[in-house]
Amino acid sequence: MSDTTTQAGAPGLRPRLPNAPAAAAGPSKVPAVTAVFWAVKVLTTGMGETTSDYLARTLGPVPAVAGAAVLLAAALAAQARADRYRPAVYWAAVVMVSVFGTMAADVAHVALGVPYAVSATAFALALAAVFGLWHRLEGTLAVDTVRGGRREVLYWTAVMATFALGTAVGDLTAATLGWGYLPSGLLFAALIAVPALGHRVLRLPPVLAFWWAYVLTRPLGACFADWAGVGRERGGLGLGTGPVSLVLAAVIAAAVLWLATGSRRPARANA
Repeated sequence: MSDTTTQAGAPGLRPRLPNAPAAAAGPSKVPAVTAVFWAVKVLTTGMGETTSDYLARTLGPVPAVAGAAVLLAAALAAQARADRYRPAVYWAAVVMVSVFGTMAADVAHVALGVPYAVSATAFALALAAVFGLWHRLEGTLAVDTVRGGRREVLYWTAVMATFALGTAVGDLTAATLGWGYLPSGLLFAALIAVPALGHRVLRLPPVLAFWWAYVLTRPLGACFADWAGVGRERGGLGLGTGPVSLVLAAVIAAAVLWLATGSRRPARANA
């Protein structure tokens, strides 16, 4: 089998390895990697950042983290019960991972005093460990083989780690290094283009290109959302984290509704 076997709409980004164990029977439980996928993913990262900040200030850190943990558990349980990719269920889980992942990185820094450089390194090592275990057990990190069971657990564990890592990296550049939110957002916008160009021009391995881009969506969306939400004294537009969160939530809901409507059309499969 070719190592460039991909899902429709995502040429070169969803390979299966020749010696990979067969995936569980049934349809894929993750979406096709298309331009819409990346757009919604970036929106969820921005919403997770501003929503986390808003809830932590409004409710207090402990109630906010506890509430987010409960909602995350409920969202992941619903995703585990789903028989296939369900747009509303899947993206609700991603949103809650985004919110909770942001809180995990922020709590490590604010409550425990862990520098962002240290937490970013720790989250990167954790992600590498998840990838290593996933590949050792399953023989592939290709997400189009996620159809439930152990692969789905490993997939969502990796997703959680990418959000925490991306949050720490974004705050490292914007706050610790003092680059600011807008310059940091522009930096990550440039960096996220590297895997796409590298795959097409330099034949970068598609799985590496996918996860590279996936990690960078987090600081990309978060930096721009923070820039819109924080006050002008912090280099932002001062729109407020609450209003920014509501606008992003509305856009995400509209996109997911569109995806759900499209997924009911018989012309295209998700795997």
